[in-house]
Amino acid sequence: MIHAIIDIGSNTVRMAVYQLSGASVEQVMKKKDTTVGLASFIRDNVLEQRGIERLIYALQDFRKLLAALRISSVTIFTTGALRNAANSREAIGEIKERTGLDVYVIRGEEEAELDFIGATHDLAAEAGLLVDIGGASTEIVHYEAQQIVRKVSLPVGSLYLHTKFTKDVLPSGTELLAMREDAESIIAAAGGFDGVCGLPICGIGGTFKGTAALCAALFEGADGHTIEPAWIGEVLGRFARDRELSEEEAILLMRTVPDRMHTILPGLVIADILARRFAAPTIAYSDSGVREGYIYDRILKR
Repeated sequence: MIHAIIDIGSNTVRMAVYQLSGASVEQVMKKKDTTVGLASFIRDNVLEQRGIERLIYALQDFRKLLAALRISSVTIFTTGALRNAANSREAIGEIKERTGLDVYVIRGEEEAELDFIGATHDLAAEAGLLVDIGGASTEIVHYEAQQIVRKVSLPVGSLYLHTKFTKDVLPSGTELLAMREDAESIIAAAGGFDGVCGLPICGIGGTFKGTAALCAALFEGADGHTIEPAWIGEVLGRFARDRELSEEEAILLMRTVPDRMHTILPGLVIADILARRFAAPTIAYSDSGVREGYIYDRILKR
């Protein structure tokens, strides 16, 4: 069986196609549209028509590709910006009317659960923290004995911080401090995690993927999957706008985070806050998350 999932995030819209055979799940293609950036079209908690138009265009493009490949088993869901917008229902109705596509809204805590299922399906660690830093939200899951103990979805993400605090590609040191203050106030409001300390973090999403790639190029011993918490502060200081980039550093950004140059540092602000708050000894990047969780929990269990 072939099943496609289109994931409407705050920063990008991704389509992943999977071949399912029994309990086996193999991703055979992944395609993303980085031009949508829904979170940048949120004004006073309302998604502007320009954002809706960009999203519809991207979905129509994906639909044409699926039709050409004769793929009819498709799930479309949304997280982050579209989920949180005050006009979410109206926007989804317009998408349905103009494209014929149904969009399912995944609630914040539901997203955290699916992140956990996808990211920890093959994870050996018995206990830890799962963190998904998206464009408009961040999900945190504390698990023990591979079972969820507590979970939360916070209304702060990499694109949210970038849009709110800077108009440049890379934020300045002062802007990073403002981002940190804002993010810390939101994260501090999350209850239920008092006493959680010293557990490894499993990070999913573009921030952790980009950071793992950056660290692999910058630090001896980095393997492209593991991020030492101390490295985060070094990356933030190295690429802040106040410090003039060398030619090598500019090339490094273009090679490792070409689509995320504007969100990598804001996302790392959140990662740094969480790593410090929970005194995480290590951070490991996982390439699986909500899409794979949906496959395991909603498709294979049918």
